[in-house]
Amino acid sequence: MANLRDVQLRMRAVRQTLQVTKAMNLISTAKLRKGRRILEDTEPFFNRIHKSMYDILSCAGNVDSDLFSKSKTDGKFHSAVLVITSDRGLAGGYNANIYRCVNSLCAGLKNPLLILIGSIGYRYFMHSPYSILENFSFKSRLPDMDDAAEITGYIVSQYLWGAFDEVHIVYTHMHSTVKLAPAVRQVLPLNAEKIQKEIAQSGGQKRVELRFEYLPSEKAVFDALVPFYIKGIVYGSLVEAYVSEQSARMAAMDEASKNAEEMLASLQIHYNRVRQASITQEVTEIISGSAALLE
Repeated sequence: MANLRDVQLRMRAVRQTLQVTKAMNLISTAKLRKGRRILEDTEPFFNRIHKSMYDILSCAGNVDSDLFSKSKTDGKFHSAVLVITSDRGLAGGYNANIYRCVNSLCAGLKNPLLILIGSIGYRYFMHSPYSILENFSFKSRLPDMDDAAEITGYIVSQYLWGAFDEVHIVYTHMHSTVKLAPAVRQVLPLNAEKIQKEIAQSGGQKRVELRFEYLPSEKAVFDALVPFYIKGIVYGSLVEAYVSEQSARMAAMDEASKNAEEMLASLQIHYNRVRQASITQEVTEIISGSAALLE
């Protein structure tokens, strides 16, 4: 009977785990749908800014701005890497893939400095040889424009101050709900050719070199658009990383639920066998006792 009791306790523990994994699957599904809807609603606005940025840079390549390539006063080149990870685990290989991508990227950069988003990434990279400039955390909620503005303000101010010479973003790009892959994107310094290439890769039409009239000036329009442009890139990366995280967690919880169901079925068979053996033993003892009394 002790063995039977042990099997019952295991089955109860697996059932409780199955309830948790199914609940987390449903929660991640709802968050995934919400995040994708918000990303789709805001994407046209930032695409328009993206294209306007290229128009200005291609038509007025002599715009005077410190956001283009510049030299450091101390002559030492630094590269900043904005790394987007999650604040919670149980998301399969979501964070591990980002770690590998960042380590590979930093191996080819000069003096890499990390700007981290997500507590999981912070716990990992605090033991790495790379210096950490700042860490942001959103407590597993959907990032909004204020979060993107805060991060953008920090990046731009530090770049203009001279803390680093270029900025890369590493996040998870969701090709589909079943295909997630780390992506690397350079934000600063600005480059017209890269912006044109990004427009083409995103499915937009190739921008031709047209002439526009900017009021009050090209530099004024450029300076007004740059914060929106960089904030759009950061916000898009944050939201896409968020929906990728939910997709990864949804897949991980779905796989965990299947494993729990298989384990529960196996334990049920084992429980039936143990119970049948216990009943058989009791019947045998009764028959043996009755036979002894008859003798």
